[in-house]
Amino acid sequence: MKYTGPKFKLARREGVNLFGVPKYDIRKRRKLPGQHWGTMPRLSEYWKLLRNKQLLKRSYLMSEKQFRTLIMQKAWKFAKNKDVAFDEAVKIFLERRLDVTLVRAGLAKTIMQARQMVGHGHVLLNWRKHNIPSYLIKKGDVVEVREKLKTSPLYAQAPILTSNFKPVSWLNVDKQKLTIEIIDLPKSEEIKLPADVLKVIEFYAR
Repeated sequence: MKYTGPKFKLARREGVNLFGVPKYDIRKRRKLPGQHWGTMPRLSEYWKLLRNKQLLKRSYLMSEKQFRTLIMQKAWKFAKNKDVAFDEAVKIFLERRLDVTLVRAGLAKTIMQARQMVGHGHVLLNWRKHNIPSYLIKKGDVVEVREKLKTSPLYAQAPILTSNFKPVSWLNVDKQKLTIEIIDLPKSEEIKLPADVLKVIEFYAR
């Protein structure tokens, strides 16, 4: 089931700013969530694996079913067929999601905003309306903001329009037209994750 509660609570639970914006800075409130501020369990090996899995899943706002399927079916099959390390394949598939692509391109500030943009029909995929945030982009795809929305105040504040924002290398972003061309698959060496992917894989392989 997809989590629909307070996002700051997730950040506090994991002890990190999951979404990279000041609103979710856990330094505002360091205690764990819960009526009695939570209690930290013993640092067992299982607990460490679970926390890595939860941290990565929550930072991409995925349900347990989505997350497990992406890792243990899609990424595993890709790794096997393309002779790629399993942990690298997991990174690639996480970054191929359409909602993540909007964030990496600088059209959305957070993954929550990106999901809203896609769900509300703000973007076109290969010149057709598309509203599925979990779509896995592929080389050659073109994503763009619908013409009538390009002048919206929402996009006037997009990170890509700031001088210090740099899109990832696998995306070619046109700031004026607000279009994204996928020129390659995500590069695992450029992907910085808040969790240890090998521990996530180990969790599911138990």
